[in-house]
Amino acid sequence: MLAIRLQRLGRKGYPVYRLAVQEAQRHPSSGRVVAYVGSYNPHTKEANVNVEVAQKYLDTGAQPTPRVVKLLKEAGVKLPKWVKEADSSRQKAIKNAEKLRKNQPKEEVAEESAE
Repeated sequence: MLAIRLQRLGRKGYPVYRLAVQEAQRHPSSGRVVAYVGSYNPHTKEANVNVEVAQKYLDTGAQPTPRVVKLLKEAGVKLPKWVKEADSSRQKAIKNAEKLRKNQPKEEVAEESAE
């Protein structure tokens, strides 16, 4: 079975990704790459997707990861019915919200400097 994944490239602290079609059972770094479908730069939010090639692999049953599904959908690739789309309406629960800086009581800076 094939998978469409993001493959990390770029220097330390500045990742750039390629959309790679690989064998699903292998680890992303060691799996043989069947084809490259596009690229994604998370800093500029720019995604270049070869729509025809991506559509061909999706039609033959390649499983995209949730992030790749989002990128393919934005690029205009027609996704099959069996592809699960990530639920964007759900938000992660914030653990220990009372510890957030915005929820802390305001300190009186003016009173301390006057003394």
